[in-house]
This record gives sequence, C-alpha cells and structure tokens, in this order.
Amino acid sequence: MRNVGFIVGSLRKGAYTRLMSQAACELAPASLKLTEIGIGDLPFYNQDLETDTPPAQWVSFRNQVRDCDAVLFITPEYNRGLPAALKNAIDVGSRPRKESVWRGRPAAVISMSPGQLGGMAANHQLRLCLSVIGMLVMPAPEMYVSNAGDLFDGGGKLSNDDMRRRVSSMLADFDTWIGRFAPSPQPLSQGERG
Repeated sequence: MRNVGFIVGSLRKGAYTRLMSQAACELAPASLKLTEIGIGDLPFYNQDLETDTPPAQWVSFRNQVRDCDAVLFITPEYNRGLPAALKNAIDVGSRPRKESVWRGRPAAVISMSPGQLGGMAANHQLRLCLSVIGMLVMPAPEMYVSNAGDLFDGGGKLSNDDMRRRVSSMLADFDTWIGRFAPSPQPLSQGERG
C-alpha cells in the first residue's frame, strides 16, 4: 500500500477543498492510503528561525511529508493565485535547501473554484512551484473543478456522479504515476539465491 499525504490549501473548515479531500479518501483505490498533512499551524517561513532548533511545527510537517510516498494537493484559488498558507507550506518543506522533503516525490494537483475556471491559475502556479522544488508532478489528467458549490449535497458529500468518476479515475492514474517512481526490487545476490 502506498502512503499518500494530502494537503488542503484552504484553512476554512467547510471549504470545498476539504470536502473534496474527504471524497478523495472515499474514492481512492485500495492501494492508496490517504492521510492529511495539516498546514494551518505552520509559522511563516523565516530563514532566521532555521537554526539547530527550528519551530516544532516545521519539524513535524517535514517529517510527515518524509513519511509519504507521494503528495496530493487540493487547492482553491485566491485572487488568481495560491493561498498564502499553501505557499508557506511549500517554502517550509523546501528548506534547508539540501534537505528539501519535496525533491523526487510524486505529486498530483486538484484545483477548485465556485466559478467557471476551476482554479486554473492556482493550479498552474502550484505546478510551477512544485516543479521548481523537484517534485514529479503528474501531467495528466489535469483537474480543474469548476462550480464547486453545486457538487456537494447538504451533508458535504460529493454527490455529482460525473465528478465522482473523474476523481476516482484521476486517483487511479495517480497510483500508476507513483508506481513509475517506486524503487525497483533489487535482484538477489549470488549468496541470497543459494
């Protein structure tokens, strides 16, 4: 089973991105275990705090990312860009530079918006950030989720059947993408073969 951390870009309890994360946990293939990596309590990145004892929240966050085989980002769009909390989390994980927790880790992006564009600007901005820090971003399918307010029922469940199929298919593709970068089993040595 692959351990996939997911990061929700909005801090709002009832955010559409949070509801989508719940749907993703429900719709993920059995081979993926999705676990949230919280970003709401991370102090803003400040290199002056990067000492022998950085903030405990940074250490915890970095360790959670290290424990993951891959990361799924689910983000809203604020003013045609990334939410500040999400960008801060990316910065925290990318430092110290030679110890970045992101480098070489597979990633996928879902962006959402109540409008028609589905958070496209935030999606592309996030993909650029992730590529710069060395993440292996799944190129397709791209997930721009528009009209987010119409997709969930009164209990917050993703009730749109077409979107449920799209999310399920995307997560299956992500599972395949992660598998492309999993370490290959090493051949047995002469002594181990007997």
